[in-house]
Amino acid sequence: MNTVKPIIEPEALRGAAQEAVGALKILANRERLLLLCQISRGRSCVSELEQALDIHQPTLSQQLGVLRRDGVVDTERDGKNIYYTIRDPRMMDILETLYRIYCPQKQQKKQGKR
Repeated sequence: MNTVKPIIEPEALRGAAQEAVGALKILANRERLLLLCQISRGRSCVSELEQALDIHQPTLSQQLGVLRRDGVVDTERDGKNIYYTIRDPRMMDILETLYRIYCPQKQQKKQGKR
């Protein structure tokens, strides 16, 4: 059976494609991807990110600045620490998909398959 697919307006497709390209550009940097993967696990401050990922200044500050500027992360100050969280739930979906595809050994251990 042939199912008629709805026509999607070209301008809507262009807009969606532009958003997707923006997200992929952000993820196309190894340090930013590592930072986002770590932050996606829960609220993280700079010192925690530096220790967990072995990314040092000025690279850490530079990449966190890009993520803040592009609206990918939210920040919250608690005393002297600034904590980062993922702002856009769509970015969380992308990160979960990347994790599932590229980190299968971690998933297998979690499921008890060794």
